[in-house]
Amino acid sequence: MNYSTNNQSIKLWAEDDRPREKLLLKGKQALSDAELIAILIGSGTKNESAVALAKRILASVHNNLNALGKLSENDLMSFKGIGKAKAISIITALELGRRRRIEEATIETKIKDSKSVFELMQPLIGEASTEEFWVICLNNSHKIIKKIRLSIGGITGTVVDVRMVFKNAVALHATALILCHNHPSGALKPSESDIQLTKKMKSAGETLDIKVLDHIIITEKSYFSFADEGLI
Repeated sequence: MNYSTNNQSIKLWAEDDRPREKLLLKGKQALSDAELIAILIGSGTKNESAVALAKRILASVHNNLNALGKLSENDLMSFKGIGKAKAISIITALELGRRRRIEEATIETKIKDSKSVFELMQPLIGEASTEEFWVICLNNSHKIIKKIRLSIGGITGTVVDVRMVFKNAVALHATALILCHNHPSGALKPSESDIQLTKKMKSAGETLDIKVLDHIIITEKSYFSFADEGLI
């Protein structure tokens, strides 16, 4: 279709062309999630437009883009009209979006509160299927020196070596730390082992004059802060 010819009513355009034309005429913000995905996949099937196919894919994950980002190539190819190339296009676009979120969060290098930690770490571990433990090393101004992943465990837990936490902190000349791990189950309540580990970390930090400011538990949609709850 010639994009320079816009005299024809949009109602007369082929449905598969409408998202592209709409983007050019009204801008990307005017498009729905389904229309954006329709542009990615390019075409539908004989009996289903690209927009209708995109809507069906979104409906399968309750119109949740985070859930869509978790679908594998095979999951996407189970939809009639989605081959390997189209599945890869969708996966690639969503991964780029995830990485953009990480970069945007990293631009703000100073930790202000628990919410800023959540915004920084959620793209990294909020949707992970296994538990990961990270430590954020800070300087005197609470600016990030480095984020370190210390361990990866199973669905229900991971092992953390307190000595390794402070070995990294001392090497980086950090004056404060924020502990962070995810709960793949989605549960926000800290376990007894989470509580005991936090106490052990705080005690070790006091000995080395390195403050443990908080311990944040992160899920896909929310977080739990030990500091906010008065537990540290």
